[in-house]
Amino acid sequence: MRPIISFLFLLLNLSCTAIADSLLKKHWYQQGDRWLNDKVQFLEASIKTQSDTPDNAAAKNIILFIGDGMSITTLTAARIWQGQQQGLLGEEHFLHFETFPYTALIKTYNSNQQTPDSAGTMSAIMTGVKTRAGVISMGPEQDRTDCKGSAQHNQKTLLEWGYEQNFDTGIVTTARLTHATPAATYAHSPDRVWEGDYDRHLNAYWYGCDSIAKQLIEGAFPAGLDLALGGGASRLENYYDSFQQQFPAGHLLNNQRDLLEWNTATQPQSEDGPVLGVFSSEHMDFEMDRRREQPSLQQMTQKAIEYFEGRNKNYLLVIESARIDHAHHNGNAARALAETAMLADSVQLADDMTKDDDTLIIVTADHSHTFVMAGYPKRGNSILGISKNQKNEVVLANDGMPYTSLGYANGKASGRKESTEHFASSEDKNFHQEVGIALPLETHGSDDVALHAKGPGAYLFSGLMEQNEIFHTMLQALSRADMSAEDSQ
Repeated sequence: MRPIISFLFLLLNLSCTAIADSLLKKHWYQQGDRWLNDKVQFLEASIKTQSDTPDNAAAKNIILFIGDGMSITTLTAARIWQGQQQGLLGEEHFLHFETFPYTALIKTYNSNQQTPDSAGTMSAIMTGVKTRAGVISMGPEQDRTDCKGSAQHNQKTLLEWGYEQNFDTGIVTTARLTHATPAATYAHSPDRVWEGDYDRHLNAYWYGCDSIAKQLIEGAFPAGLDLALGGGASRLENYYDSFQQQFPAGHLLNNQRDLLEWNTATQPQSEDGPVLGVFSSEHMDFEMDRRREQPSLQQMTQKAIEYFEGRNKNYLLVIESARIDHAHHNGNAARALAETAMLADSVQLADDMTKDDDTLIIVTADHSHTFVMAGYPKRGNSILGISKNQKNEVVLANDGMPYTSLGYANGKASGRKESTEHFASSEDKNFHQEVGIALPLETHGSDDVALHAKGPGAYLFSGLMEQNEIFHTMLQALSRADMSAEDSQ
């Protein structure tokens, strides 16, 4: 009797297992169908985009978005964060620019450093020449901080080239306008820290190297720069009078209200002066902390594009989300992810406001960070939370304490060993992730960054590229029609 009962129990168990397995397979088949259909729709959209922008089309406008410090891990974590903010599990989400049809990997080293800084990397993007860390739009022969004879190593930037070729040009940033990344679009300096008149070394006074602030107001604007929006009044306010005297019809904007009330549609297209918007004394606020008097990156993006689109000229516009980098240096993932999500929303707005057949949109980073994501958390685990496994159990480290799935290879120590309560606030915006090696601040990383592109010439970005190639590829995208005509002769 006992063998018969055991056999019946075995059959029942196998039957239940088969039913459960069937239901599980049905669930995943349905999920698979959804993912398959989503991919088919994505491919169809990509094919349509490519057919709408033939390879020989020339870009009339370029909008280059820079996520400062926006590593590939930052993209992964930010897409999950933004998806979870929308009530999704998160992993299946895409940042808007991640749906662009063309991508590339970008090598970021400086000419003298394996791990780069923003001055050298943005100078490479803006001039087509890799250079030293700390140097602004000068060749690699230039030693940092040495002013004497430095002008011979100046490299023409994309925006300088642009206004010589009758393009409208502009820069938007959430950093000080004189900070390294925006400065590389219009200035030339042996040292990135020479932002204001009193920031320079003595040899800069002796040999005549102007501050970056002076180069913006009394160099770039008179030469043809049309728009600059960002922070940094502490370096620039001494030049407000100079700006207004040079450009009586120019626009000096000081806060969010000034920006939003500036009616770009009613401005004369040829007679109005340039636009200078300075919305904070130092860097602008993190998006999570933004005060009402400061505009968001998305608002600055909108007004800049309205301005350029309304002038009926070709334009080159560089837009930087600067504070991703600053949050990472502070070991603060929450703010870094929020800044990245705001960048993605700004890109989507720019995409909606422009035409696919005339505007090339590029999104990339200048360098990475030591930001990591690991620990086998379950699907849908809060990206800022502690790591939990498939059974929703908190995973403990060897010291018996939990850990977050986000962390940094180095940076300011988080106080993990001092308190078991450290992780109670891991999802708070002020939480600082754990670090592997204690340093005063977290450092940049040396790894490649991603580039995403759509529009005329976007197909030129592919594979693994040197960072300075971005500049040359943008120029090629602007001249594709002429090149194609020459090739056909």
